[in-house]
Amino acid sequence: MGKLDGKVAVITGAGGGIGRQHALLFAREGARVVVNDPGCTMDGRSDGRSDGEEMANGEMRSMVAAQVVEEIKTAGGEAVANTDAVGTAEAAASIMQTALEAYGRLDVLVNNAGILRDRTILKMTQEEWDGVLQVHLSGSFTCLQAAARIMVEQAQGGRIINTTSTSGLLGQFGQANYGAAKAGIYALTRIAAQELAKYKIIVNAISPWAMTRMLATTSGIDLERAQETLAPERVSPLVAWLATDAAAESAVSGMVFGIEGNELFSYRMMTTHGATRHDGFPWTIESIGESMQQIIQW
Repeated sequence: MGKLDGKVAVITGAGGGIGRQHALLFAREGARVVVNDPGCTMDGRSDGRSDGEEMANGEMRSMVAAQVVEEIKTAGGEAVANTDAVGTAEAAASIMQTALEAYGRLDVLVNNAGILRDRTILKMTQEEWDGVLQVHLSGSFTCLQAAARIMVEQAQGGRIINTTSTSGLLGQFGQANYGAAKAGIYALTRIAAQELAKYKIIVNAISPWAMTRMLATTSGIDLERAQETLAPERVSPLVAWLATDAAAESAVSGMVFGIEGNELFSYRMMTTHGATRHDGFPWTIESIGESMQQIIQW
């Protein structure tokens, strides 16, 4: 008996990497899965071909999601493909409708889809900024909103798992667009958890460090060692647990979990002890400067 028996899950960006591992594990644990992936390159282009080379009727776009669906079915699971590119309310509605048409309900959403268009701030174009925020932040919001509306109507609760990153939580050189989007997803997770609690919908996020095509572009990574220690399949059990009834019963919501190989922890926004003026006078430019080291030290 699987830990996700009876659940219907939508997983975005599930055609490869971490998302594919999520889909495979969810199916093994008994969930019926909507495998969403438009079949695009890492920077969000449709399939890496020029427009004149694209296959007719979206065949190339559907291939990636269809392959994962076939893997799941071959292993005895249930899944359907969806090739909408996240980022708009229309796409989100279509993705969720796929779940309703195939399985009649929706219990879990995993927001995993993402792209990279790395560039330093001084060189970044408006297109590079907008494109990354649309997929990561707008994509997460619109899918979360569409899924939550269905879950509220079903009146049986639900699970939503978002994907943030250390680029947003801690910062990463050359990733102002990606980091800003991921920081936004952190805030979205916290706020959605508060707003949806009364509907028994729990919302959490993961910040994974795994060997994916995104990580492979990062300098200073020992790729050979990372293939084993940071394998994408090491991330998925956390996401699967957050989708279970046990997660709801434990009231874990509004949390951001870091997972790096075998290390699992949670992130929290914290403050230093800081400094307080006890003489009754407000802070001045001079007194702030004099106290700065005390303000910033833990």
